[in-house]
Amino acid sequence: MSNSIIDKTYKKLAIQVALDGLSFGVFDTLNSTPLLLKHVPFTNSQRSAKIEEIMELVYHDNPELKHHYDEIAIIHSNNLSTFVPTALFDEEFIGSYLQYNTKVFETDFFTFDALENYEMNHVYIPYVNMNNFFIDQYGSFDYKHAHTILVSRLLDLSKNKEERKMFVNISESHFEIIVVQNQKLLLFNSFEYKTPEDFIYYILFTAEQLQLNPENFQLELLGTIQEDDAYYKIAYQYIRNVSLLDVSDKKNTFTDSENREFFILIHT
Repeated sequence: MSNSIIDKTYKKLAIQVALDGLSFGVFDTLNSTPLLLKHVPFTNSQRSAKIEEIMELVYHDNPELKHHYDEIAIIHSNNLSTFVPTALFDEEFIGSYLQYNTKVFETDFFTFDALENYEMNHVYIPYVNMNNFFIDQYGSFDYKHAHTILVSRLLDLSKNKEERKMFVNISESHFEIIVVQNQKLLLFNSFEYKTPEDFIYYILFTAEQLQLNPENFQLELLGTIQEDDAYYKIAYQYIRNVSLLDVSDKKNTFTDSENREFFILIHT
């Protein structure tokens, strides 16, 4: 990472890491626009290897990751997390908040991101082994959880909108359902899926729990989804008001599809 003003590159590198792959973006810090966005999936054989071995291959094939940057941001993407209202949060008992929705161990490392504008904290278990690898690569960096960025941005978009809206952020093997209403988080959950039927089941089940009528509520989709794929079509079959997240105000040269797929990276 560049420290001297002489070495300043006016560029930022953001890397989003998960167990099934990583995505990264290079950004121009002068106008906060992405210059490069890329997804690198891990093969099935790689997923059983040590993280250092996987990363060595990724870095060999993607030399942009080795360049000098003014800023480095690491984004952890997993479902080992939960949102806690600030009024109920005590950092001394940080591990206790996760014991209700995931299996935790005494050796786990817990941390949190503060969403100060929304009076809540996001408690999670980061990938410590990946952080250690990035320390060796870059020395120092900032890190957050992907869901912190996702929820913060969707809450921003809900300002002054009194109707409840459901967002679904879709990845290869899982998706997140986020329900918001005028900058209030009503629900956040993550689900694994394999088929379109799995996908629509969890959406309709969540809607039923919140008494959202499929004839009325708005559903916006982002992540790896297009209007012509089976997941969009089945959502459209059961829910009247379905659309892809509107990214028309984007300030970059990437396509709408890319802006939805790399939504979290772009808003890091």
